[in-house]
Parts: sequence; C-alpha cells; structure tokens
Amino acid sequence: MKKIFLIGKANDVSKSLKEELEKHFRVQLSVDTSTNVDSMIKLIDPDLIVVLLIGIKDDYIFRLFETKYSNIPVVIVATKSELDFFKDVINSRQCTTIERPVENSVVINKVYSLLGLNEWESSKTPPKPKEDTKTVLVVDDDALVLRSIKGLLEEDYEVMLANSGMKAMTTIGKKRPDLILLDYEMPVCDGKQTLEMIKADDDIKDIPVVFLTGVNDREHIEAVLKLLPSGYLLKPVSKEKLIGTINKIIG
Repeated sequence: MKKIFLIGKANDVSKSLKEELEKHFRVQLSVDTSTNVDSMIKLIDPDLIVVLLIGIKDDYIFRLFETKYSNIPVVIVATKSELDFFKDVINSRQCTTIERPVENSVVINKVYSLLGLNEWESSKTPPKPKEDTKTVLVVDDDALVLRSIKGLLEEDYEVMLANSGMKAMTTIGKKRPDLILLDYEMPVCDGKQTLEMIKADDDIKDIPVVFLTGVNDREHIEAVLKLLPSGYLLKPVSKEKLIGTINKIIG
C-alpha cells in the first residue's frame, strides 16, 4: 500500500481529506509545517506528499521539497489566492496544484494518476500478519515518533507502542516482543533505566534492545554503547536503516 504524507493545519477540511485518503492509502498527517517536516519525511519515506495550504504562511516546506525531496511528487490543494501567494516558490515541475473548493474524489483521482496506479492496486486491503510475524515494541515519549516508526514497520512486523519505560514493562508483561526499539532520552524513566529493568528480569533479559537517540556526539554514543545494547540508531532514521538493523538482529 502506497504511503501518503498529508501536511495541513488541524481543521475539518484536513480531517475529511485524511479520512478519504485512508480508504485507499497509508496516510500520515502532520499539522506542523516547521523544520520537523524534514524529519517526518525521512522517517515516513512517502510515495507522495499532499499539502493543504489553509493557514500556512511560511514557504519553508516548498523550499524543502525542491532542495531535498525533488523526487517525491507533491499535490497542493489551495484556493486561488493561496496559490497566488506562493506562486514564486512552488516548483511547477514537481508540484501539481488543485484549486479549492474541490471534492475529495478529485484529489484522490489525481493521487492515483501521479502514482501510476489503478484503484484496485491502491485500495486493496494489506495482507494480515502471518502467524510467524515478528513483534517489535517501540518505546518513545514522543507520540509523533511512535506513529512514524509504526508506519515504517507495520507492513513487515506486528508493532506495539509504549510512551514510557514503565508502560514498556507493562506491555512486555502482556506480550513478549521479539525486539525493542528504545528511546535513550526519556523523562522520569529513561532508556538506561528501562534497559536495566529489562536486564534484571530473567524472563525477558534476552530480548534484543536497540537504542534510538537524537544526540550525535562521541561522549553520548560511548555512554549508550557501554550499556551493551544490540544496536543503536540515530533519529531520524530512514526506513531502510531501520528495517536493515532489525533484520540483522532478528531476521
């Protein structure tokens, strides 16, 4: 199933379009149009980006598309005045514009066309996980990171989520995962303390743990490695790097 990254402020229009897109594609919505968009695109690795221009005044995302993600097709849905406001920064070779007001079906059809898909290929239900599907527990206090990583993994693994170290321990008690992706920097009970709790329990101490860290300096990395995790990944992590690391550890 193709992945769509939908960018738009939280309102009834974006909610309606997201619900319609989700009938056909895997959709990740971002109401943030700041520099976090760059990290989100790296995490999601979308096949296409849809932008709802309502309430967006900064041209950052358009400069980002052209300089770093010119290979990803972009659909912009906006009123004529909104399109005129950004006409100097919209790359016409990459971006397809659709003038509002417009039916959601028009946007869906345009997405189909740009992806070169027919309706059956886009809307078919993803296969259910096989009985031998591996389970990955993702632990991070950032809800956005949790949703993003879940989106990257759920085609290949059963994904469980926990937003704290204590909730991770509760989740593990209900169902033992095959691998844990653990945020190193968390408040209250951080990654180090969570790993220590895992290692202290004989029933779960052998579960491989891969640290996720957003800090890239020698001292920090050395501190992470001293805990002897099965691996570590720097955030934001690409899908290829993430899947490759997990496959290397648990297959």
